[in-house]
Amino acid sequence: MKKPIDILKKWMEGINTASAEKLISLYDKEAVLIPTFSNRISNTPEKIKDYFEKLGSKENLSITLHDKTLNILEVGEQVFSLSGIYTWRFDIDEEPMTFEARFSYVFDLKKTSPILSHHSSQIPRSL
Repeated sequence: MKKPIDILKKWMEGINTASAEKLISLYDKEAVLIPTFSNRISNTPEKIKDYFEKLGSKENLSITLHDKTLNILEVGEQVFSLSGIYTWRFDIDEEPMTFEARFSYVFDLKKTSPILSHHSSQIPRSL
């Protein structure tokens, strides 16, 4: 049986290998992505794929989870809410940069593509 953490790890693996196809396969065809590095909502498979292809072109792209921040809540039969903090890393003009972001997901583990909703936003560096 799939666990929510398994889906999150698979998603992170998709980011760390810059595999837009792997990432797209995790999102339901009706999923909504409110992405970390865009001011546009992605609410179609094409828009989600476009976002991850652009993100995947970043040099040295990676993401790590702050394990202690992860909160998993079962909200229905095999439906889970996940939230926490992760750190993005990639180069901008050959300079390594890091961006902490908070995230929330809704997963339906009964589905082949379990991500129904995903929101991620950078944590402000100051008030």
